[in-house]
Amino acid sequence: MKIIVICTGNTCRSQIAEGLLKNKYPDYEIQSAGTHPENNVNPYAVRAMSEEGYDISAQYPKLVDDFIDETFDYVLTVCDSANELCPIFPNAKNRIHNSFVDPSRASYDSDEHALQIYKQTVKEISDWIDNLNPNY
Repeated sequence: MKIIVICTGNTCRSQIAEGLLKNKYPDYEIQSAGTHPENNVNPYAVRAMSEEGYDISAQYPKLVDDFIDETFDYVLTVCDSANELCPIFPNAKNRIHNSFVDPSRASYDSDEHALQIYKQTVKEISDWIDNLNPNY
């Protein structure tokens, strides 16, 4: 099984989903990418995942165009912007979209509040992955 998760910056939501999918399905080939990738994975995403028992510290943002010619069983988009801007993957068997609020756009009262928002995003994406497809 080969899956790619796409969002705009490839710093938060798609990175979280990539880490969760790799943990849940270690034998699958999982990638994430962005339509406009940033330079680094968001440190709050790394920290929130770490506190939930997942290590995404070695992951890095990638450009979606670099994967356009590859065959994927699933293309998952996790933000509306990526869903609209994402190129057509001619070799994709399935495309699934679910928009998650971008935690990096939230207003934080404190470092702990920011972490709490990212942990909520981890939970929401984890729940979505758990309910995606029983045939995974």
